[in-house]
Amino acid sequence: MAVGIFDSGLGGLTVYSKVAERLPDVPLCYFGDNAHAPYGVRDADDIYDLTCRAVERLWDAGCDLVILACNTASAVALRRMQESWVPRDKRVLGVFVPLIEAMTEREWGDNSPPREVAIKNVALFATPATVASRAFQRELAFRAIGVDVEAQPCGGVVDAIEDGDDILAEALVRSHVEALKRRMPHPQAAVLGSTHYPLMQPIFQDALGPDVKVYGQAELVADSLADYLDRHPKMIGAGQDQVFLTTGNPKHVSSKAVKFLRREINFQAA
Repeated sequence: MAVGIFDSGLGGLTVYSKVAERLPDVPLCYFGDNAHAPYGVRDADDIYDLTCRAVERLWDAGCDLVILACNTASAVALRRMQESWVPRDKRVLGVFVPLIEAMTEREWGDNSPPREVAIKNVALFATPATVASRAFQRELAFRAIGVDVEAQPCGGVVDAIEDGDDILAEALVRSHVEALKRRMPHPQAAVLGSTHYPLMQPIFQDALGPDVKVYGQAELVADSLADYLDRHPKMIGAGQDQVFLTTGNPKHVSSKAVKFLRREINFQAA
C-alpha cells in the first residue's frame, strides 16, 4: 500500500515529511535522483527521460501513485507523461495544482471556469527550467483571471541548499528577491516554486517584507494527497516497505538528508 515520492534531490523530503505526518499509516517510498541533480539547469527532454526512469523505479517498488515532489519535473515533464506515457492503472501527480488552488481559494478538484481572485500580483521563485516552462502561469490561467505573475529564476539556490552552504543560500535568496522587486515592487503573494525553498522560507519572508503572503507547498500537497486517496483508495499500491532510494552515494546522501528531516535516515542504492 505504498505511495511514491520523487525529487531530483533532497528537497522533496520537505513534502515527504508532511505527507508522513498527514498519512502515518501509508508506507512511503522516496526516490532522490541525486546523481543527476539539479534538474533546473537541464533541457526538457533530459528532465522528461530522467523523471520517467525514476517513476518506473517507484512503480517497481509497488507504488501505483507517484507524487512528483520536484517542481522542475512537475513543470517540464508531468503533462507530457500524463498525456502519452502513464498507463491507465497508474497515477503521477505534481505539486503546482494544490498550491494554486489554495492561493485562488478554490476547493480541490474545482473545475469551474476561471474567475477573478483577490490576489492580483504574484511573485514566483523557481529554478530556471521551471520558470522557462511557464507551467505555473498555465495552471493558474485554468483557475484565475487578472493575475500578474512575475517569475524569478533562482539559479544556484538549490545547489547551495544541497551543499549545506546556508550563508551562500541566504545571499542568493536576497539577491533574487531584490531582482524581482525591481520588476514588481509590491507583490501581494510569493510562491516558493521548489521543494528545497521551504528551508529558506524565513529568509524569503524577511526579504519580501511582512505584508507578502509566502506560499510553500509541503502541507498543501499532503492535504491534497490525503483527499485524493480518500476518493481513490485503490490507487494506493501494493508495496509495503518504507524505503529511501537514491541514484547517488547512499552514505553521502543519508548524511545530507538530516538537514531536511532533522533525524537520521538510511538511503539505499536505487
